[in-house]
Parts: sequence; structure tokens; C-alpha cells
Amino acid sequence: MSEEPNMPSLRIKGRLMSASEIERTLVRLAHQIVEKSNGSEDLALIGIKRRGIPLAERLGKLISGIEKRPVDTGVLDIQFYRDDLSTTGIRPVVKEGAIGFDVDGRDVVLCDDVLYTGRTVRAALDALFDHGRPRRVQLAVLIDRGHRELPIEATYVGRQVPTSSREIIEVKFNEVDNDEQVLLVERVD
Repeated sequence: MSEEPNMPSLRIKGRLMSASEIERTLVRLAHQIVEKSNGSEDLALIGIKRRGIPLAERLGKLISGIEKRPVDTGVLDIQFYRDDLSTTGIRPVVKEGAIGFDVDGRDVVLCDDVLYTGRTVRAALDALFDHGRPRRVQLAVLIDRGHRELPIEATYVGRQVPTSSREIIEVKFNEVDNDEQVLLVERVD
């Protein structure tokens, strides 16, 4: 397999979380969500595509176990809401994707693997409000690495990991990557 030209190579600096540490963190986050939401009556978890989806599904299962009732989980595709897509060339055709349930009046927890600049969450909020008007929107992330470009803060954070601009957090979930860990990697130019 050949490397793409101009693609920086990455060097693993360390493992931040093992599979068991991820699981323990999700159990803690599920309890925090239940506590802050006063149960799960109008609660809905929505995963931001791609790795936010398994995060939302896992949290939903954990909360369902705690509350002894099902919790709606859905998927939010923000691809065409990004402000960092190229503005040259043919504009993409935006197809509305179904979250899977009505968000009007619900307490929605958006889920994503890593919070970095805040631009993904801003795009997710735009996409979410195109689907309806939730009563409240909160954010749950596995890793908050700082470096915000927008005034966005997560309500539920698995772990704060200060990073340099050369470092990248790689979250790997079995559902997406057939691997389960969080790595700190660095660009090697």
C-alpha cells in the first residue's frame, strides 16, 4: 500500500484509554446524563456521524439499563453542514437524513468522540434544528482536547486531554474500526 503524496505520517505517542477504560468512562457518563436529566423520560441521544454513533448507542443502552426503559438513539449526518467544505466546484445535493424520531420538545444529547475546534458541533446544531426544535440540547464527548475556535463546551466529558496542534486524538471503536482504544498520535512531517 503506497502512501498518498503530501499526507503527513503519524507516530503513536501513547495509548490514552484501553477498551476497559472506555467502558468505565461510558458508565460514568451514562450516570451523569441520567442524573442531570432527572431520568430519561424525554431523553434522546443522537450520534454525530461517524464515531458519535457508537457512542450514542452505547450510552443509550447503558441509560436504558439504569432507567429500565428504552432511550431513543439516532444518527445525525452533518456532512453538508460543515463550514469547512470547499466552496469551489459543484455544490453537493443535500438530502435530508432521518434521525429516526421526532426531536421536538425533547432533551437531546448530541454525542461525538472528540471535541476540538467546535466546528463539528456547530454543524450538528444546524443539522439538528433543521429536524425540529428540541427543548434542550447538551453535548457528550469521550475526549475534549481543547483548541476551541467557537464558544462551544461539552456538558459531559469523558476525559480532558490537552494537546498540541501537531497532535491528534484517534478514537477507535469496535463498531467502526474493529479495535477499541484511544490513541495520542503526532504528525511527523
